[in-house]
Amino acid sequence: MNAFVHIRILREIQFMNKYQPIIGLEIHVELKTKSKMFCGCPCDWFGKPPNSNNCPVCLGLPGTLPVPNKKAVEWTIKIAKALNCKINTISKFDRKNYFYPDLPKAYQISQYDQPIAIKGSLKFKIQNSEFKVEEKEIAITRVHLEEDTGKLIHQGNESLVDFNRAGVPLVEIVTEPVFRISDDAKHFLEELQTILRYLDVADCDMEKGSMRVEPNVSLMKLETWNMKQEKLPNYKVEIKNINSFRYAKYAIDYEIKRQTEILETGETPVQETRGFNENKNVTFSQRTKEEAHDYRYFPEPDIPPMVFKESFLAKITVPELPGSKVERYMRDYGLKYQDAFILTRDKNIAEYFDVINSKLKSQKSKLQVKSQNLENSIATLIVNKKISTDLIPDKFIKQLSSLLSPKETDETQLKKTIDIILDQNQKAIGEYKKGKTNVIMFLVGSVMRELKGQADATVVRNKIEKEIKS
Repeated sequence: MNAFVHIRILREIQFMNKYQPIIGLEIHVELKTKSKMFCGCPCDWFGKPPNSNNCPVCLGLPGTLPVPNKKAVEWTIKIAKALNCKINTISKFDRKNYFYPDLPKAYQISQYDQPIAIKGSLKFKIQNSEFKVEEKEIAITRVHLEEDTGKLIHQGNESLVDFNRAGVPLVEIVTEPVFRISDDAKHFLEELQTILRYLDVADCDMEKGSMRVEPNVSLMKLETWNMKQEKLPNYKVEIKNINSFRYAKYAIDYEIKRQTEILETGETPVQETRGFNENKNVTFSQRTKEEAHDYRYFPEPDIPPMVFKESFLAKITVPELPGSKVERYMRDYGLKYQDAFILTRDKNIAEYFDVINSKLKSQKSKLQVKSQNLENSIATLIVNKKISTDLIPDKFIKQLSSLLSPKETDETQLKKTIDIILDQNQKAIGEYKKGKTNVIMFLVGSVMRELKGQADATVVRNKIEKEIKS
C-alpha cells in the first residue's frame, strides 16, 4: 500500500474515533388502499401515463374539499400498534405550507402536533458477524398520516412534474436519533419492511418508491457524549428520498466521513437537506433545511379532528409478526435462529410452513420418516429450496416422506463408492487423522452425491470412519 494512502486511512480512523454519530430515520410508506387519501382516484399510479391519474381534489383546484380515507386511517393505527405506539384518541390533520413544484396546492395535508400515534418501540434480533444473536430495541417517536406529493422527473436542464402520485396515502414513521452505526439502521429498515408486508398494508416496493428512507445524521464529540449530556448536536443533515437500504447505509457512512472532515477544520456542518448520488455513493447539497416554523403549520380547516373510541381501536388487530414467529419456531420446533429467521422473511412461506406442520400433526405416526426433529427437517428443506413451496400441502408431504424415509442401501455399491472416494481424497484423510474431524462431512457428502442420496447419511459416516481407522 502507498505510504501516503496508509497515513490518510490512519488519520481517518483517528478522526472518526473522536466523534459519536447521531442517526435518526424518517421512513415514508405508501399505503396500498384502493383510492387516494382525500379523493376517489386510484392509488395504483405506477406506470400510468403522466398526469392521467388525477382529479380536481388531488390537484388542489379551487372549490374542492378533501374527504379522508377511513381505511388509510385504520391501517395507520394498525402500523402504530405493531410498533407498540401509544394511539392518540384525538388526532387531527394540519396544513404544511411550502412552495415546491411537486406540491399542486402549495401545501401538504399532513399531521403536526396531534399525530395518530407517538412513543413506540420495535424490538428485533440480528445475527452479528460472529454468528451471535443480538437483540436491538429502537425507539419510535411518532407515526402519522399524510398525502404523498407529485413526482419530479429530471431530464437534462429540465424538470417535469407527474401528479399521478399526488394524494396517495403516505405513512411517516419517525425514529428517535438512537442509531450509532449504519448497519443497525439497515437491519431496522429490513425488519420494518417485513413487518409492514405482514400487516398487508403496503407493498414497500423500493424500486417503485412506495417505501422511501430519509436518514438524519449529525456528529458529536465523544468527550462530550461520554459526559452523558442529553443535549444533541446543534445541527442536523437530512438525506432525502433514498430508495434502497444499501444506499441508505452508504449515504450514512459518507455523511459521517464528510462531517468528520468539516468538524476537524473547526467548522460546523451546515444544517441542510442533501440528496444521494447512487452512482458515486456521495451526498450533495439540495437546500437549507427548514425548521417546523418555516412550514407555518395550522389545523386543516376542511377536516374536523378525528376522535377514536376504544371500541373502534379494539377492532383493529395485529397478526403474529415475524419476530414472534422466530421465537415460536425456535421454542416449539427447536429450529436454529438462522433457519427460523429465513423462514419468516416472507409471510407466505411462514404461513405455508405452519400449514404443513399443522397437517403433519395427525399424520406423523403414519409417515415412514427417519428424523429426530421433523419440523427442523421441513425448515431445512424449505430454506435450502429442496422442495418447492408452490406445491399443495399434500404433495409437499408426499415429497417430504420420499426424501426423509429410510433408504435401502446397496452394501456392495456403498463399499465400492466409499473406496473410490477415499482413494481420491488422501489429503482429506490425512487431515482427519490429524484431528480435523469436521472433514468427515466433506467425505460423507461426496459419497452421498455419487449414490444420488440413496443411502443413509449416518450409515455412510460410520462406514467411512471405520474404513479410515482400519
